[in-house]
Amino acid sequence: MAHDLTSRRDFLKSASVGALLVAFSVPVARSHATGSALIDGGGPNPLNAYVRVSADGTVTIVLPKSEIGQGAFTGCAQLLGEELEVDWRSVRVETAPVDPIYNSVDIPFQNTGGSESISANFGRFREAGATARCMLVTAASQELGVPEVELVAANGAVLHRASGRSVGYGALAARAATLPVPKSVTLKPPGEWRLIGKSLPRLDSREKSDGSALFGCDVRLPGMHYAVVARPPTFGGTVAAVDDAACKKIPGVVAVFRISTGVAVVARNTWSALKGRSALDIHWDGGLGAGFSTTELAKRYADIAQTPGIVAYKAEAPGVAHPESSPPLVADYVVPYLAHAPMEPLNCAVALTPNSCDVYVGTQSPTVDRDGAAEVAGLPPEKVRIHTPFVGGGFGRRSPPNAHIVREAVEVAKAFGRAPVMTVWSREDDMCGGYYRPQAHQRLVATFGTDGLPATWHHTIVAQSIAKGNLAEPYFVDKDTGLDYLAHQGASDIPYAIPDVLVDVHQPVAPVPVLWMRSVAHSYTAFAVESFIDECAHRAGRNPLDYRLALLHRQPKYVATLNLLAEKSGWGQKPPRGRARGLAIHKIYDTIVAQVAEVSVRNGKPYVHRIVMAVSCGTVVNPRLVAQQLEGAVPFAMSSAMHGEITIANGRVQQGNFDRYEVTRMVNSPVVEVHVVPSTDPPSGIGELGVPAVAPAVANALFALTGVRARRLPLKHTIFPS
Repeated sequence: MAHDLTSRRDFLKSASVGALLVAFSVPVARSHATGSALIDGGGPNPLNAYVRVSADGTVTIVLPKSEIGQGAFTGCAQLLGEELEVDWRSVRVETAPVDPIYNSVDIPFQNTGGSESISANFGRFREAGATARCMLVTAASQELGVPEVELVAANGAVLHRASGRSVGYGALAARAATLPVPKSVTLKPPGEWRLIGKSLPRLDSREKSDGSALFGCDVRLPGMHYAVVARPPTFGGTVAAVDDAACKKIPGVVAVFRISTGVAVVARNTWSALKGRSALDIHWDGGLGAGFSTTELAKRYADIAQTPGIVAYKAEAPGVAHPESSPPLVADYVVPYLAHAPMEPLNCAVALTPNSCDVYVGTQSPTVDRDGAAEVAGLPPEKVRIHTPFVGGGFGRRSPPNAHIVREAVEVAKAFGRAPVMTVWSREDDMCGGYYRPQAHQRLVATFGTDGLPATWHHTIVAQSIAKGNLAEPYFVDKDTGLDYLAHQGASDIPYAIPDVLVDVHQPVAPVPVLWMRSVAHSYTAFAVESFIDECAHRAGRNPLDYRLALLHRQPKYVATLNLLAEKSGWGQKPPRGRARGLAIHKIYDTIVAQVAEVSVRNGKPYVHRIVMAVSCGTVVNPRLVAQQLEGAVPFAMSSAMHGEITIANGRVQQGNFDRYEVTRMVNSPVVEVHVVPSTDPPSGIGELGVPAVAPAVANALFALTGVRARRLPLKHTIFPS
């Protein structure tokens, strides 16, 4: 289904039949696609559309963010609805089509990631709502024959205060659609907010509760078939030979063919496709990954960590003496590869014709996926349309910069050629398929002054680059040094007042493909930094909270966050018998999260009873969503800290499903308390923020309880005395 280019005036004529579409200018490239929510400005600056008002009063908010469970639909709608003065019961949300006008603020494509759905769009979405409100008020002024200054918009209608007459937005939509877009608007002051700051119920709750919500795996197209792909069991492997005779005898199997990533089996249903794939007799060439071992990689990383790397950050305080009498403290921290393991396995349905390509996929990067689909299909990008349903978890896995999920699905559909095809990944396919959070080794070395505080701090990181060699490279890799920022974020910007700091990084090459995962490098740098600062405090014989406060005296937001945490967690009080508390604080995406974990040990294994969080995240748009994101981050982070690891031996991944890749279950999830530092600053990110501090807080608590310092994740490898 191709898009037809439409002029602004023609589109407004069609929209004026009982509907208002609101747009405003933004400085981006000319739009090439149109749809029910998009208009072409026909000038140097295209128009950006976020709001439609139908004749029945329904307000449809068009968002360039995917709903992955993080509440983006609701929080972003609150921003628009606040300025639009909507009746909240009339609000509907749909995902925007792919178009440059919907690009993210800092990168030239649409993307859901970086915890920026609210923070980066706080002004943009409110401006869209205010623009719509002004046009509706102008339309009401013409309709009622009264000056605009005598009108007020409220609850989905425009009211003439003197006479009491009012006109609903639906009745004004057609007239408003013909009006010029205001060049500027005035936003409401915080004192007048009625939606922002309120814990409104999620707009997607009902359909996700009654089963009517449509996820990628729920897509059904006329005549659709299902495909699975037999991929190499080692990274970089290829098909040497294949015997598909037995596969073709499986009832329901309709086609078997080679593609660039392996051997595809297409059937009338997924079960037949899986059975057919199991019947394939394939001989593989092992490729670069044959014989690869994560154990050997860990040894290699440990050796590399003792050598100088590329300098990521260096700060020296002139005239500071480093006491020679104080021996350095040295610690090595090791973390494994991690799989994202989202609840909904990967899937992508493709309807391909000679002149069009419709892709149905739960995606975090629709622009990247559209362009990848276009390249494989041999079509111009404007002939490809991405349909984004609800996404059953992503954590970064549904945002690969090479669009490999969509590319493969389009290749399957192109080779099949008969009907739409959904390519489905089993849990084992994804878990064994790479694109993991990188394995990393970190060495920290500190020397100390007479006050026991660090005088020098040297942090060496060994981890694969995520961004090198793909579309992310221009945004994250330093052109001069070749250093990937995604490998050292959270280490090169520590807040502690330490005179001399050096952070250097090694980026070794390995055959295992890696990808960002929820909080990216922060997931391992926070573990090292906050564990090591605890070790420094112990060496100095000081309370971990007081030690941090002494190093953060120039950081009032950190101090306020820690003080709130101490108050709410009962830090200065004795914990229940058999338990201890540990502390960690970390900043990510301009949000500071501090955590206290309360733990015990059962049969040599850690058990987390309670985690208390204090968060400094600026203005809170929806307190309930903030709490939900932080609460949900805890079991996710605990899964990684306590159990999660991908290990590879002889080139083969050892974990294929949740029987060997254990996750934290509800029965083992701690009580989580969230407390927000009051603030009038603009909102900062929240979606990934609860993850980094969990592992070090738990590890520090275990040390306080047992005297055993855990420097390797997952913690299941450490035996703690009961």
